[in-house]
Amino acid sequence: MKIHEYQAKQILSRFGVKVPRGQVAKTVEHAVEVARELGGTVVIKAQIHAGGRGKGGGVKVARDLEQAEEHASQILGMNLVTPQTGPEGKRVNQALVEEGLNIEKEFYLGIVIDRGSGLPVFMASREGGMEIEEVARKNPKLILKEFINPFLGLQGFQARRLCFGLELDSPIVNKAVPFMTSLYRAFEASDASLAEINPLVLTREGEIYALDAKMNIDDNALYRHGDVREMRDLDEEDPLEVEASRYGLNYIKLNGNVGCMVNGAGLAMATMDIIKLAGGNPANFLDVGGGANVDQVRNAFKILMSDASVRAVLINIFGGIMRCDVVAEGVVQAAREIGVQLPVVVRLEGTNVEKGREILNHSGLNFQVAMGMADAAKKVVQLAGA
Repeated sequence: MKIHEYQAKQILSRFGVKVPRGQVAKTVEHAVEVARELGGTVVIKAQIHAGGRGKGGGVKVARDLEQAEEHASQILGMNLVTPQTGPEGKRVNQALVEEGLNIEKEFYLGIVIDRGSGLPVFMASREGGMEIEEVARKNPKLILKEFINPFLGLQGFQARRLCFGLELDSPIVNKAVPFMTSLYRAFEASDASLAEINPLVLTREGEIYALDAKMNIDDNALYRHGDVREMRDLDEEDPLEVEASRYGLNYIKLNGNVGCMVNGAGLAMATMDIIKLAGGNPANFLDVGGGANVDQVRNAFKILMSDASVRAVLINIFGGIMRCDVVAEGVVQAAREIGVQLPVVVRLEGTNVEKGREILNHSGLNFQVAMGMADAAKKVVQLAGA
């Protein structure tokens, strides 16, 4: 689950990570009021679930209250387009108004889960303010890494090694080490999959602040974090993904025209690969899970049909825990309820596969039963193109 910058800063500050003073505002009047309370220069920052906000005009510096009102009027309600939103952009419903800082240097700090080692990795770079992917592409040597044993946490020597790599002076190292330790504690305690500060700034007064903050929380751990779960902003998520989450379905919208319904994440990835191999493009990732029932299958099928970009559907099920006849019944029920006009290719294997195929073949609906994944991919790509 993604959260906004101001929400990430609320979490980080609980663990001792120093952040600028500020408040979130949903109206121009409130933004001006916050700017008046802070006094002096303030920064007004659009709050959307995407990076690159400054490039799209979503971050502005106001030197006085008149400028604060002007910038807040421009940002609140705007359709902000950034490299991460796509050309359609996102509407800005709230803005963070923060105190301005006297910035001396900018750095990057971030923690992610390294899939290769299965460990958290703490990263740091002197190239703060830049997209870390761009730094990694152009000059990967500028990214410092420390792999963390989750049983021990970030050790002092690891934090100091990062500080020395950033070429920080000794007095600043004494502040940066506890700052990094606090960041890791926040990452661990929140069950985060990402905690990123870009930029981390050193002020002319010799203080360290998280000028920006980004956190992603593991969905599977939200039951432990009721306060974080309340931070979810449904306006920032794809409506179909929100709908899928209500039924316990794993759904991610993509840009193709072949709808996919599969049981199991591995099979879902393989299905998308074979669709690409056949010359098509998947419209989504949809994993109904190994133990889905008729209602979940029906709801999953309805979600696929709600995507206007879908031109054909591939249902690829391996019946182990979930029987093939249960899948077939759910698909037939959903197709009849919503009056499916699109072609549907179904590949079933496993428990009760013959019974499942029989249900589909005698449904009287526009289903094509495929024999194997390659056959299914070839058929659905042809139908989507037609």
